[in-house]
Amino acid sequence: MNKNDIKLIIAILIIITIFFIIYYLNFKKANLAYVYYENNLILTIDLSIDDVYEVNGGNGIVKIEVLNNQIRVIEENSPRHLCSKQGFISNTGQSIICLPNKIIIELPNNEIDTEVS
Repeated sequence: MNKNDIKLIIAILIIITIFFIIYYLNFKKANLAYVYYENNLILTIDLSIDDVYEVNGGNGIVKIEVLNNQIRVIEENSPRHLCSKQGFISNTGQSIICLPNKIIIELPNNEIDTEVS
């Protein structure tokens, strides 16, 4: 390994670090969560209020927890409990998809689209 190889490796690491910084700075925290059942909006949740919500899913009750501006499924009836294993989400554009219960929790972009079509 010569000096040029080391310079190349350092340059690549710097570029990767810059991309990660830009990527993480573009994350925005969500204020609201939309809960859908079979593509129908059934609940809008304010993420600034810590609480536990219950909605009816395809296999029974789905319990949703809001804690510290984050949201997750804490209890649901599905064979492998994949919905509750997804953990907390808090950034816009993220979602929890619970197919066995036909429930989707979506964190929408908070910005208003002002573009005229």
